[in-house]
Amino acid sequence: MSAYILNRRQFLNVGLAAASVSFLPSFAAGESLADERTAWFRAAKFGMFIHWGPYSLASVEASWPIMKPDSWGISETDYRALPKRFNPTKWDPDHFIDMARIAGQKYMVFTTKHHDGFCMFDSSYTDYKITNTPYGKDIVKQLSDACARRDMPLGFYYSPPDLNHPGFRDTSKLSKDNWNGQPERYLWSSYLDYMRLQLTELLTRYGDVKVIWFDGLYHQEKYDGQRFLDLIHKLQRTTLVNDRIGLTADYVTPEQFIPTSIPTKDVHMRGADSSIQKELRTGVPPAADFQLWETCMTINQTWAYNAHDHNYKSASDLIRGLVEVTSRGGNFLLNVGPQPDGMIQPEFQERLEAIGKWIAVNGESIYGTTFGPIQGEKNYRTTVKGSDLYIHVVEWPLTPLRITDLKSKVLSVHLLADNQPLPFKQTERDLQITLPQEAPDKNVSVLSIRTL
Repeated sequence: MSAYILNRRQFLNVGLAAASVSFLPSFAAGESLADERTAWFRAAKFGMFIHWGPYSLASVEASWPIMKPDSWGISETDYRALPKRFNPTKWDPDHFIDMARIAGQKYMVFTTKHHDGFCMFDSSYTDYKITNTPYGKDIVKQLSDACARRDMPLGFYYSPPDLNHPGFRDTSKLSKDNWNGQPERYLWSSYLDYMRLQLTELLTRYGDVKVIWFDGLYHQEKYDGQRFLDLIHKLQRTTLVNDRIGLTADYVTPEQFIPTSIPTKDVHMRGADSSIQKELRTGVPPAADFQLWETCMTINQTWAYNAHDHNYKSASDLIRGLVEVTSRGGNFLLNVGPQPDGMIQPEFQERLEAIGKWIAVNGESIYGTTFGPIQGEKNYRTTVKGSDLYIHVVEWPLTPLRITDLKSKVLSVHLLADNQPLPFKQTERDLQITLPQEAPDKNVSVLSIRTL
């Protein structure tokens, strides 16, 4: 992942101008947007990202300490030696599946290889791998078997950069000198062949792979992305591919920020580049212009386990982040960085449990929905599924909630928190809903509006 971190408040305080449009009940999630390959992804909405490797022993970020060593206090020699003592004896893939289910996460993406080149799977083409550690067992295989057994969709993060491979860079030099790769060298084609071999392993040895999540850093065109997109689709036709290998493929991946408007196909979300915001349209685009997308985000400030990073986002902020993403048609891939022993740290577990409690009540307004027909309101967000419109109230009003330009006839309104009907008055110009004096949920309270 990029070392770029955006302040959490910057994407919650969106402050957009209102851009209301008529609600169209025929605009059901999945009808005009989805195809066979992406339907599950569009419905899932919320996933678990897992960044894990020997780097967890040192409480440093994945790979970046050898790319930008001045910030991390560990030498490349010491970093490279970490696998010699990596022995996560408490690793249990069911622990992760349990936590994902508790949180309401519908899929998982696991780091099979980060930029440092260390493989968490038993690749036949390198010795720098999990089966050459004291642990000695194939972690990716264990996770893929557990996910297959428990019907949890699983995707694989795979880094095209590989600082351990002599075809990627001149490894006689420190990684900090040439970490972005050297495609001008005659060995570059051998490195692309290595990528082909490893991707073939991942797509033929580990069952149904829902996603290949590339993380190509800069100048991604050097990886000949179409070659690998063709390979992936040849080996597993339905596997989705993200946008970090020099082409957009199936979906784009803003990192550590949430777009302030609905992404469209004419604007490419360049990873961690939040400056893209100024290029986004406001309002609601035609369904055909919508760009499938997924925001990935950390719970604290680092992707990997870091015992010194206590800058945790609150459960309330994470719930609101999920609402922000879903209201613009996206998916929310929330990261955990496991401890060196293989467990998810308590602070992460607490937040996952809190999100799960909220989803247990309000999940119908998240799963299977698409972006709402009213965008840019200060006090609420919207999602839609079939003829149901969901209003996610983030700032509880003291007066009746007023929704303008809703031309569909409203049949009923109720709070998901208690399923009790709410009084409402509809005119040609607006809908006014009388709310309880206090919000039923301190995080986000959700109204369900059934229309004709």
